[in-house]
Amino acid sequence: MTEPSSAPAGAPVTTVAFVLYPGLTPLDLVGPLQVFGALSELVPGYRTVVVGERIEPMDSDIPLQLVPGHTFEDMPDPYALIVPGGFQPTLAAMADESLLRKLREAAARSRIVGSVCTGSLLLAAAGLLEGREATSHWMYRDLLGRFGAKPVTRRWVEDGPVITAAGVSAGIDMALHLVDRLAGREAARTVQLFLDYDPEPPLGPVDWTPVDAGAFVPFAQENLRASLADHPGVLARLTD
Repeated sequence: MTEPSSAPAGAPVTTVAFVLYPGLTPLDLVGPLQVFGALSELVPGYRTVVVGERIEPMDSDIPLQLVPGHTFEDMPDPYALIVPGGFQPTLAAMADESLLRKLREAAARSRIVGSVCTGSLLLAAAGLLEGREATSHWMYRDLLGRFGAKPVTRRWVEDGPVITAAGVSAGIDMALHLVDRLAGREAARTVQLFLDYDPEPPLGPVDWTPVDAGAFVPFAQENLRASLADHPGVLARLTD
């Protein structure tokens, strides 16, 4: 088992940055953040940061506020940039050009760009997924095609420097995959052990066979209309 240790002074540091914006789903952020936080405790040379447009408390989609530790401007150059998702606030953020511009700028400084759940819609809206395979929450996955991406039905999808994960809990799986890729199989297994990540859902895995995704289209469309009511151009792109 890998033992916790400290990096030598002056040794290079690999920074994994997570993006915080108002209204996101906390587990999209905190799940993979916990994975990389454990890595930084176990293996020298890794650190995690949380960045936002402003350093102030931000609402999430549950009764919990979160505060970033850095702004985009003072963020250390990240090796990986991870964008969490959510529902109506994330859909609305597809029209937030200030946030999209910061994502483009940060992505240009990163070796890996990733997302969890509908965070991939923000990457797509920022023009970062064009021509690439990507996934998202199953209810909104097909919207990726409206931005030139290639929607794929998998737990996570890696296409070049971009890695996207499906709904909420898939972010933990994606993060463990990245730890395996960056620090090796032993480190990834040790992180998994430290987090006691050995899921056994009480109802078993999702049985997708009887799921009628089309039945949820009206709900998804209503969320889009409510989220983008003030941005008819973006709404038309996603619903026409």
